[in-house]
Amino acid sequence: MIATPSRERIHELIAAGDAGTAASEAITALGPHVLRYLQSILHDEGDLADAFSVFAEAVWKGLPSFRWESSLTTWAYRLAHHAALRVRDQPWRRRLRRLETSEASLLADSVRTKTFIRAERQRQSLEKLIAVLPVEDQSLLALRIGEGLEWSEISAIMTRKGTPVDANTIAKRFSRLKERLSRMAREQGLVEGPDPTGSV
Repeated sequence: MIATPSRERIHELIAAGDAGTAASEAITALGPHVLRYLQSILHDEGDLADAFSVFAEAVWKGLPSFRWESSLTTWAYRLAHHAALRVRDQPWRRRLRRLETSEASLLADSVRTKTFIRAERQRQSLEKLIAVLPVEDQSLLALRIGEGLEWSEISAIMTRKGTPVDANTIAKRFSRLKERLSRMAREQGLVEGPDPTGSV
């Protein structure tokens, strides 16, 4: 379980007029987990840095009005998911100006520098297959396998405004995706055995 500031702690800080500290504590606690998630779907260091900054800015601006309709963790992963999609969007890639320096983006850089340690890539052959998948599929794999989230949490994260995603639909999509990856891996002689993604 991810240790995050309690609801009471966040409310207390915001009520005291210290939303910045509330956001800082949330970003610091969730940062390593969000970075790992973003790294699994964004394979470019610059994209990763940009997406994490977008995530941090969203937490900083959105936390005071967060309505707790989901857990803080689910909300944070949803912000990260949307940040990844935004950074991978072509109009974003064509932008020449980097994100403006702000307290949130400076904190994001600090958290990323302190907590992001390049771990040796496991199952490199499988990652090559995953890297060519659409971002939505990569996100689904990362949230379920990498982060171990429940289907209800994943459906909440992947739901876009006005387009709800059913948890059962997500589970079925994940099952089909695993079968496809297993078949691709076996066909290319990359792995042995029936399921290179593990039993999740």
